[in-house]
Amino acid sequence: MQVTETLNSGLKREIKVVVPAADMEARLMTRLADARGKVRINGFRPGKVPVQHLRKVYGKSFMAEVVNEILNDARSVIAERGEKAAMQPEVIMTEDEKEAEKILEGGVDFAFSLNYEVIPPIEIKDFADIKVNRPVYDVPDSEIDEQVQRVAESTRSYEPKDGKAAEGDRLTIDYVGKIDGEAFAGGTGSDQPLVLGSKEFIPGFEDQLVGVKAGDEKQVVVTFPEDYQAAQLAGKEATFDVTVKEVAKPGELKIDDETAKALGLESLERLREIVRSQIESQFGSITRQKVKRQLLDQLDAAYTFEAPSKLVEAEFNNIWNQVNRDLEAAGRTFADEDTTEDDARAEYQRLAERRVRLGLVLAEIGEKAAVTVSDEELQRGLFEQVRRFPGNQQQEVFEFYRSNPEALNTLRAPIFEEKVVDHLLGQISVTDQKVSKDELLADDEDSETEAKPAKKKAAPKKAAAKAEEGEAEAPKKKAAPKKKAEKDAE
Repeated sequence: MQVTETLNSGLKREIKVVVPAADMEARLMTRLADARGKVRINGFRPGKVPVQHLRKVYGKSFMAEVVNEILNDARSVIAERGEKAAMQPEVIMTEDEKEAEKILEGGVDFAFSLNYEVIPPIEIKDFADIKVNRPVYDVPDSEIDEQVQRVAESTRSYEPKDGKAAEGDRLTIDYVGKIDGEAFAGGTGSDQPLVLGSKEFIPGFEDQLVGVKAGDEKQVVVTFPEDYQAAQLAGKEATFDVTVKEVAKPGELKIDDETAKALGLESLERLREIVRSQIESQFGSITRQKVKRQLLDQLDAAYTFEAPSKLVEAEFNNIWNQVNRDLEAAGRTFADEDTTEDDARAEYQRLAERRVRLGLVLAEIGEKAAVTVSDEELQRGLFEQVRRFPGNQQQEVFEFYRSNPEALNTLRAPIFEEKVVDHLLGQISVTDQKVSKDELLADDEDSETEAKPAKKKAAPKKAAAKAEEGEAEAPKKKAAPKKKAEKDAE
């Protein structure tokens, strides 16, 4: 095999590979010899088929297998050159049918070219200069008490009552939501329970139902928040035609061991332990992401090498496609987001370049630190992914990943990255800093971890958040029922 470099410009490489006809012939003869003892051809005893007859029957198909084998081993040619290809090399070979026929007949050398980009050499720097502050929020007992109260509300009993509804009463309602007189998807509900004062529905909805009686029909007018989760409804005024089917008053609620048992737990103490663990885990996740964000920002500043353009292009396309899907779903344009398509492209291009560079840096750090992802860790990651889907889809998703190694590798990458981050946190200077809840939940306005082309809460930002590690959501106050419109429209 002869290898000749025909292009070396920046990260771009092209090499020409020539496999002499004699080598191709030797590989073919090896296959024919192996097949001789296995094939069954009428008129010949097993193992006695002449090689030339086998060649006449199977020669071209076997030579095609030889060609594919050589092409599949193309990465080994690159590795022998001491290079790492950023992506699968592009194979350039003859498209002339007559030339291809000669190759399959073993009459000429097999020549092809590999076009690829290399991963640049990355010299890992000393971590001593990296310093991060770890914001720590100590959850007070009062917050645990509030959450226990919310959880315990599910065990409260209600009794139908006559008269007007007051705060704390539970209504059972039917409703139809409309925008500009037209019912919208997800805006209809029937037999929906609603406790006045629970703030389960959008602001202003519950307030307008105080004082209604069973059998009343009421039109509620509200404006969806600008940051509403269903982007197509955000900021829009809507009317809800509400029919009150029942008004019920709350019974007494005691927070004790019996309440915990009604929730399937052995004691109130155990309920408090679980609630505290969940809240601390949620805030701990935000702390983790903020620390990681600081770490990535400093790594990004420390490594400014050229990133392989094909990797950047692939990353940009993933982000850009998500941006446009979000805009389309929201019925909005770049102008609605106080930006232009060109400006947004430039921002997301920078984000894609950053992500690729950081990915390569973390990969190099992980390789040098011998970080690996075990089968057990990958299995846990698979189960976590499967759990995100509805029950009837879980088996289908599970089988998809199990039968698709490339898809399974997409689960391995984030696990590997988090393990590398853990490794780095053990090497750098981390200073704990006590903060309030508001300080912990505050957005990092100066962070460069996501593109920010718009002044408003922009639909395109969702893509950046999905694409950029280090984004965390604030813990919800309670896993309370969302408004049906919100559930259906997300």
